[in-house]
Amino acid sequence: MRVGLFFTCLVDAMRPRIGFATISLLEAAGCEVSVPQTQTCCGQPGYNSGDRKTSQALALKFLTEFEGFDYVVTPSGSCASMIRVHYPKLFQDNPAVLARIAPLSLRTYELTDFLLNIAKLENIPGQFRGSLTYHDSCSGLRDLGVQKQPRALLAKMPGVAIQEMQESTTCCGFGGAFSVKFGDLSARMADNKCTHIEAAGTDAIVGGDLGCLLNIEGRLRRRGNHKTQVLHIAEVLADQEGDA
Repeated sequence: MRVGLFFTCLVDAMRPRIGFATISLLEAAGCEVSVPQTQTCCGQPGYNSGDRKTSQALALKFLTEFEGFDYVVTPSGSCASMIRVHYPKLFQDNPAVLARIAPLSLRTYELTDFLLNIAKLENIPGQFRGSLTYHDSCSGLRDLGVQKQPRALLAKMPGVAIQEMQESTTCCGFGGAFSVKFGDLSARMADNKCTHIEAAGTDAIVGGDLGCLLNIEGRLRRRGNHKTQVLHIAEVLADQEGDA
């Protein structure tokens, strides 16, 4: 099957190895992967801030770039949620566009959901050994039901020991613009998350959204914790957590 990879802004700018790990996983699952070079933002920041016009423009751009693929996969629950859940809402008053974008939205998947339920990946290439705890990001969990999928894939890795932390489904305080507009509250939420991570006593904290992971990592380091690894699920599954 032909898969279009939506890299995401944060991955492209901050940790591109997540994107390359995603490609490795999709290819391991037998997919033919393409990465449209003109892709940019999915429009979520504008949508969350009420800028409907900009979000629609970016959604139409996405439509022209990805409409020809069997599936679209992204290593981000929040971006997948924007495309799958919110794109149709943007064009509910435009039947012509909705007829094209709604099917594309339904063919768009968060990475672990796709690997487990569509590609049926059995042989995980990663060789991670150690203990980890998993943070469930808000959009992926609440909009897409992504919770069991990453754990099921990690369970296929014999060297991984999963230790659930308290309140794994509670927000880390990032929330995009929320962390800027409500900095003090965001910092307190991040501190609570870090306390639960440290109490779990694992080698790594793993998640499926880089925004959350950057927020968590920044707070852990400010608290003096330089030991706990902060990894995206794709890095662990593809054994690329140490690559550039």
